[in-house]
Amino acid sequence: MNKFKYYFIVLVTTLSLFSCSKNDPVATVPLREYSVQYTADLATIEEYLKTTYITVTNHAGFTDDQDVTFTKIPSGGTQSSVWSYLNSASFPKLLTRNVNLHGITYKVYYLVLREGTGEKPTNVDGVLASYRGDYLTQVAATTTTAASLTATQFEESKYPQSFFSLTNTIVGWSEIFPQFKKGTYTTNVDGTVSYTGFGAGVMFLPSGLAYYASGSGSIPSYTPLVFSFKLYEIQRLDQDADGIPSYLEDLNADGYVYDFRNTISYPTTPTTNVDDTDGDGVPNFYDVDDDGDNYTTKLEIKNTTTGLAYPFVSIPDCSGNTTTTTRVKKYLDKNCH
Repeated sequence: MNKFKYYFIVLVTTLSLFSCSKNDPVATVPLREYSVQYTADLATIEEYLKTTYITVTNHAGFTDDQDVTFTKIPSGGTQSSVWSYLNSASFPKLLTRNVNLHGITYKVYYLVLREGTGEKPTNVDGVLASYRGDYLTQVAATTTTAASLTATQFEESKYPQSFFSLTNTIVGWSEIFPQFKKGTYTTNVDGTVSYTGFGAGVMFLPSGLAYYASGSGSIPSYTPLVFSFKLYEIQRLDQDADGIPSYLEDLNADGYVYDFRNTISYPTTPTTNVDDTDGDGVPNFYDVDDDGDNYTTKLEIKNTTTGLAYPFVSIPDCSGNTTTTTRVKKYLDKNCH
């Protein structure tokens, strides 16, 4: 076969393939309705809570303190289920938090093994936390086996080396971590770190507050997740680098920084964004000019005598007053210029 014939055949074959692929319809699978999937996820989570018991291992002063394992209650077993801790007066406590998203209200269960002893993160801070993640799967019955609910581990981080920004994690993390407090730590002579007094718990997340239809890695789509975790330390972030840590841009001090640009409707949605001073649609923690006066926040909090930023508590009002607690700090007052 000469070269001309060979290339002619290749060209015709290629055109045929492209022609076929253009005409073939692309199969698409529509997303499940969030409300329908949530109903299924909630049933799975509640079944898991009612059919398992926990064992908590404590070795005070070590990083494995507050290790928790879940075990299925055997037939006829007398162990107390996780469900029995619902709204308990003492730890462990099984609590719930409502999250409005996708046009529905998600009920998120979370187990508090220990609240912690230090500060709480807000939903815009960083967290240093160890964790283990499992996904829940309903296994259908067969002719030889009964239906069952299984928990499959997909990830574990025992010795975290970096912080996770809660603005970049799944929604469930940004909702539940702020319900816990960090602890304290000491550096040992061998260079290792011992953590004590940290918050420890478990969150049970419907797929709509996790990866939903996309899944992630080995996590199948539409699966609820269980994360056991320990909150060792928090990191106060400054997303817009304006010199005001983002947690201090929580203007009504409710522990929650609101951003109306995303799809979250929040546990209790304010009529207007209380954390957006100039009402430009960009919340203060992302806005380099919080009061919209065309002077950057970084410039307005600078002490003109020293050239350094004022400590947050000492930022003056327009009159230079730095002591009145009810003063409007100058970077939040557009009338200063």
